Amino acid sequence: MGWSTQQTEKRFIGLPTGRIDEKSWEVLLGNLKRAIADAAAAKLDFALDLSGVDYMSSRGLRVLTLARREAETHKIGFTLAKPNERMREILAISRYDKIFKIEDSLD
Repeated sequence: MGWSTQQTEKRFIGLPTGRIDEKSWEVLLGNLKRAIADAAAAKLDFALDLSGVDYMSSRGLRVLTLARREAETHKIGFTLAKPNERMREILAISRYDKIFKIEDSLD
């Protein structure tokens, strides 16, 4: 799994790539906690760009829940953005599309 971040005027954005599974979920969680803290320090909301994620296991989905709680603790918004077709299917099967704010773009 790869990871990078970027910042716009409105948001701090996390950009994971590859597979998020039993081997990489802890790395993602650590990266998300740091990025959410950075977003909060900059007084920005956080968006997780899912366009580069090939697969996400149930462990990865749990990380999304933990990350959203972390954002709530910091009193910032948390959005899932740009899910590709595979991620859209995973979010729908898990019903995460009903409980998370999901946007098709970062504009």
